Amino acid sequence: MSRYDGKTVGVRVPATTANLGPGFDTLGLALSLYDELTVTAVDEPGVEVEVHGVGEGEVPTDETNLVARSIAHTFAAVGRELPGLRLVARNVIPHGRGLGSSAAAIVSGVMAAKGLLEGDVDLDADQLLALATELEGHPDNIAPALFGGLTIAWVSQQGPQHKKLIVHRGVSPLVMVPEATMSTALARGLQPESVPHADAIFNVSRSALLVAALVQSPELLLAATEDRLHQSYRAAAMPETDRLVTMLRSHGYAAVVSGAGPSLLVLGSSPGQRLEAAELVRANADTAWEPLMLAVDFKGATVVPHPVRSTLSS
Repeated sequence: MSRYDGKTVGVRVPATTANLGPGFDTLGLALSLYDELTVTAVDEPGVEVEVHGVGEGEVPTDETNLVARSIAHTFAAVGRELPGLRLVARNVIPHGRGLGSSAAAIVSGVMAAKGLLEGDVDLDADQLLALATELEGHPDNIAPALFGGLTIAWVSQQGPQHKKLIVHRGVSPLVMVPEATMSTALARGLQPESVPHADAIFNVSRSALLVAALVQSPELLLAATEDRLHQSYRAAAMPETDRLVTMLRSHGYAAVVSGAGPSLLVLGSSPGQRLEAAELVRANADTAWEPLMLAVDFKGATVVPHPVRSTLSS
């Protein structure tokens, strides 16, 4: 019998939005929209996955599931044999919309493994970030999903690193989610190998300003979210997103592409401002866009030693 047999762990992981305009592959923000996972270790080998909500009937329900692969990756990394697993995923983070769904799945798995391994192997924050980044490939969504808040992520010789910052209470995020999806790989493939020197300097200045705007001075968000590094190159692949971002910015709203898109993010300086922005999108969009009035999540991923109570009916 496995030493983990019968142990059940609940995990809750926030959605994330990366880049935030100029902070390409560096800045990320955790949002108050959560996927929930319950994992039980069993003596019988193999993996069974039950999915409710987003991805139900679409994502794999065996050991090839991304959450299951993340648990297996973590057990292998610490030299422990993987027990049989029964997973119940309750998903609300949209897939393929630029809200960190793959990062949430990976972090869910790594955190579930941490919970199962507790008392046998203790994983610290640096190890969790490294393990999850190995699977995701870059830490910009992983860091806020793990730690919450606004994160600056980078990679050093010691591996992925992060700094968490607390966002000014006046910042009010709005995410507008379209019906269409976007492949992150496709979006990255539209990036040029190099950019003009002036554009690189432009983005360095705006990224620095954006940190100040989010932490201390929300009134600077419009200027701070200007970008010349990636959004224009991806515009042709999501024309309505590009058009709506341009329209919102012309009206004074700090609108950007959320992650790889095609969702758009508005960083409002007040709750009222984001309501106005959502109405502008509704009035000017050619297709249906779902408004998500969200808060900044400050906790990041959490683990409890019992199943997380679902907010969805199963």
